[in-house]
Amino acid sequence: MRFTRFVKAVSLVFALFAGFVVATVGPANAQTMPTIVLVHGAFADTTSWDAVAADLRGRGYQVVVPENPLRGPAHDAAAVEKTVAGISGPVVLVGHSYGGAVITNIHNPNVRALVYVAAFAPAQGEPVALALDPIRFPGSQLLPPALQMKIVDDSSNALGRNLDAYIADASFHQVFAPDVSDATAATMLAHQKSLAVSANVEPSGQPSWSSTPSWYLVSANDTVIPPAAQRWMAGRIGAHTSEVQASHVALVSQPAVVADVIASAASGV
Repeated sequence: MRFTRFVKAVSLVFALFAGFVVATVGPANAQTMPTIVLVHGAFADTTSWDAVAADLRGRGYQVVVPENPLRGPAHDAAAVEKTVAGISGPVVLVGHSYGGAVITNIHNPNVRALVYVAAFAPAQGEPVALALDPIRFPGSQLLPPALQMKIVDDSSNALGRNLDAYIADASFHQVFAPDVSDATAATMLAHQKSLAVSANVEPSGQPSWSSTPSWYLVSANDTVIPPAAQRWMAGRIGAHTSEVQASHVALVSQPAVVADVIASAASGV
């Protein structure tokens, strides 16, 4: 009788322990999935990530899409860093186009991987304009008259005003997003945000890619940042590199491919 009670007691303890393991280890494993932070580039806003964000959320990832002010790498990195600082656990930081310069200037120990999507990846002291050097990397169509300038209100500037660049309505579809439908291009144009001209020539700070594993998705049909420039940057930072037959906006025209690259980076965290 005593032996039977002993066996039952041991079984109860084991069952309770097993239940504790299931209740605690399972959620803990789920929580180890990194949060994905998607940083948009110039001539776009957070909606440019909508399809990629939906795909990643469908895979179980927490996704955050902060506003990028488009004022300059240092200013914008500080703004996005506030979002990153509010996230507990590992982070995969993703930048599209000019957003790559922003994530390059973010230094947070929770950031375990960087993903560049047709993006600038400057070295210390370099401006993003260096990667648009038409002698080394010909092919960009981001030139006047497609590229226009305007004076805008800017509270980040001591003068309260700034000179911004934007893509002319007539050129937006052809230059920026030639592989999306007319309707999608019209929606993207409606969400276009201008970029401070000074952001193109501001020297970048110490690069986060020098100490953080990086992935790079080259857009092989890009007419904004030439593919040759993208391959050069990807090689210099030692990124895991892949290519997609897409324009500058693969995140809109081929979101599943972009999401796959991000998920690959996340799986290594």
